[in-house]
Amino acid sequence: AQTVVKPPRAMPNTEPAMDTRSIVEYVLREAGARGLVRVLPIGAVSKGRAGKELAELGDLAAAGCVGFSDDGAPVHDATLMRRALEYASTFGLPIIDHCEDKSLTTDAVMHEGWVSTRLGLRAAPAAAEESAVARDIALAEATGSHVHIAHVSTRGAVDAIRRAKARGVPVTAEVTPHHLTLTHDIVAFGALGGEQLLYDTNAKVNPPLRTAGDVAACVEGLADGAIDCIATDHAPHAQIEKECEFDDAAFGISGLETAFGLCMRLVRDGRLSLARLIEALTAGPARAFALDRHAGGIGTLAAGAPADVVLLDPDAPWVVEPERFASKGKNTPLAGVTLTGRVVATIASGQLVHDESGVPV
Repeated sequence: AQTVVKPPRAMPNTEPAMDTRSIVEYVLREAGARGLVRVLPIGAVSKGRAGKELAELGDLAAAGCVGFSDDGAPVHDATLMRRALEYASTFGLPIIDHCEDKSLTTDAVMHEGWVSTRLGLRAAPAAAEESAVARDIALAEATGSHVHIAHVSTRGAVDAIRRAKARGVPVTAEVTPHHLTLTHDIVAFGALGGEQLLYDTNAKVNPPLRTAGDVAACVEGLADGAIDCIATDHAPHAQIEKECEFDDAAFGISGLETAFGLCMRLVRDGRLSLARLIEALTAGPARAFALDRHAGGIGTLAAGAPADVVLLDPDAPWVVEPERFASKGKNTPLAGVTLTGRVVATIASGQLVHDESGVPV
């Protein structure tokens, strides 16, 4: 099966933060020089992603940013968030927020529930996400400005977004493959299961993996359109950042290469159609950021649109072997897990940049 591929978003959690025009231009220049895939930069909301002073959003938009986010750092100050929404809307661009009330998650390293209790780890309640989502929805409704909720992970957040959309609030949302398929118990027992307590740092992610009920709600939200799209939240880390005490380990999963195979579980279980999965990975993100209407028709297969296409084999079984990842980040909790469905070829801007298909070109 062929499908259009969504270009990756370059998030601003870099050193230095992507908060000036010169840094955005540098990222685009470097990406263009490598020529592998189209990169769409996301500028920082605040200077240094510190949440205190707005970055020059106009300069960032002019440099080519398709949205703004303090990626991984929630915009705590409601006044700053409101100003950011109002300013970004003048450019027709969204604010992407990592929704987390940090006062409820001090030193938290996983979801608050029976697993965190058994492991003796400090934990983040679902309310930390849900209260922040509620605030952002209220501000989007008050300003008429577009807010995009990043990596939704709780039932309450999905329900709030669904209700907001029903009354016309300009809100969109995304969910990750791991929040659609994995639960917090793999922190304790691993993705392959077992009885030994593992404290698997590769399953440490923010927002944390949550309950089966939350996972089901995220799948339902994706199926019915409350959630617009899937984003991998790809977060590669060096081995040393994960091979340490759980409290000290970095948050994040290297999720790009397992995304399709992991999400195909939902199709095989009958919880999501293949058509909806493909849409959520491709056209959904493009619509959420208006890339299908602007940026040359990105995310569509319309005549004249950029030839960004992938070749998929939805029936191909494969075993996750992190050491074979193309990414420098090998941090996945799925090592040794058999997935079905993979990307076998990638065409970017009409050029074949990845090929495992064995098909003569």
